[in-house]
Amino acid sequence: MYTTEMLASIRKVEHSRDSRMAEQFPRLEAKEKEDLLSRYHPDFIPEKFATLQVGPNKGEKAPTELVTLLEGRSRIRDLSLNLSNIDYDVDVLVIGGGGAGASAAIEAHGLGANVKIVTKLRLGDANSMMAEGGIQAADKENDSPAQHYLDAFGGGHYAAQPELLRKLVADGPGAISWLNNLGVMFDKEPSGRMITTHGGGTSRKRMHACADYTGAEIMRTLRDEVLNRGIKVVDFTAAIELILDTEGKAAGAVLLNMETGQHLIARAKTVIIATGGAGRLHYQGFPTSNHYGATADGLVLVYRAGVPLLYPDTLQYHPTGAAYPTQIFGCLVTEKVRALGAILANSEGKPFVHPLETRDVVSAAIIRECTTQNMGVDTGSGSAVWLDTPVIEMIKGNGTIEKSIPAMFRMFINYNIDMRSHPIPVYPTLHYQNGGIKINLDGSTCIENLYVAGEAVGGIHGRNRLMGNSLLDIIVFGRSAGLNAGAKSKSVDVSALSLDHVYKFEKELQGAGIVCDTQSPLLLPQYAREVSVKNHAN
Repeated sequence: MYTTEMLASIRKVEHSRDSRMAEQFPRLEAKEKEDLLSRYHPDFIPEKFATLQVGPNKGEKAPTELVTLLEGRSRIRDLSLNLSNIDYDVDVLVIGGGGAGASAAIEAHGLGANVKIVTKLRLGDANSMMAEGGIQAADKENDSPAQHYLDAFGGGHYAAQPELLRKLVADGPGAISWLNNLGVMFDKEPSGRMITTHGGGTSRKRMHACADYTGAEIMRTLRDEVLNRGIKVVDFTAAIELILDTEGKAAGAVLLNMETGQHLIARAKTVIIATGGAGRLHYQGFPTSNHYGATADGLVLVYRAGVPLLYPDTLQYHPTGAAYPTQIFGCLVTEKVRALGAILANSEGKPFVHPLETRDVVSAAIIRECTTQNMGVDTGSGSAVWLDTPVIEMIKGNGTIEKSIPAMFRMFINYNIDMRSHPIPVYPTLHYQNGGIKINLDGSTCIENLYVAGEAVGGIHGRNRLMGNSLLDIIVFGRSAGLNAGAKSKSVDVSALSLDHVYKFEKELQGAGIVCDTQSPLLLPQYAREVSVKNHAN
């Protein structure tokens, strides 16, 4: 289980438990939060960011890893493609098979559109599947979308695009109803009333959950609906460039079959980007809770076509990623664990931050304890703090952990760590792409017939996202993009297909003196180690 040094630290946690339960660590004032973030949050380390030299965000900062891809070498640069040889011809092309893509496809199909989903892995292989804690919506009598708006706007440092956030919260109750009617098994009281809980930065209990596998349950339901409707899905096929028509409107994509290496041409009247996040770029060397395919593909595709990004310099680091053992390093420890009562403590068993501050604040506080304060727990492969989970059973009764967070319980018990009797070590993990593609209220972009939904969008949450608002935004904006793209497709006539925007961007790179051998989009993370092999032949 734990090392001797870790067990010694746990005894200190146990010794201080009663005092920590009796008096909760106070909430921080606004100035204290600002100081903490500016000193310890990864978004505030200047040398980890680079300046974009070309494209619609020229002169702005973004993580170095993302800049390398945005200014990277197109995968079609050395190909000879015949754009008149159409492999797929549809009304609505959805790029991405997660929650946003599936929601969009369902709604577009409901309007009678010919819809096709292309996804580089399988339908449902996405961050949506991995979301654990819940989905926010103000649908209780002591709550309101206005209150939800205030919580989210403040939690995002007042940087959210007001009209996008307003839509998110206003459409929230309807999204829950839609999912419930599709068959999502939300936690409910015997009366049928939905159970809701608090999340970090929320003033009301508005978190709807399916134990601690909410995303998996939502994705199961959406996937079933897609398949039951007969919507065509092309698995293991990635979009490597957008195709515009000669009028500059979105008209399809160049696709790559990930298994055969074959290149395909998809023509579409409207295109929806739903490619998700970027955690697998491992910004600043952080571990990630993200799915294997989260490599910022959508950002690269639209940027070359001239669509600007919003807040590309801000990421969300979830404060509680598993820090031990190494087999689950970076895996998400859902915020629901803290919502149930678990308390954070350093190596001396002392509290250092309110457990339900916003995610960026808690992350910064943990990093502070493990670095300058030297109050982290040595796990053998890094430093961590304790999340004191036994407190949950002491507050809410025996059996709460197995009932409320069964997946989390099983993940740790597989390594002989019992959350009911021992705290667990945690450290921030790269979790969410706050920044993304700039959209209008209907999900459209500055390129006609091009829509975006889900984590690839920027501006909905501002510079920090509250728990549960990501599952909400994939439904709200996924459905909206599907409805609008489906309706628009009925009046679109596609002109001749063109990739001129790709070659134009290539000339911009050359003009700026940028020579980059990195192919983009990345498509899949690169974990293979280079091994030097010597020839020992006689």
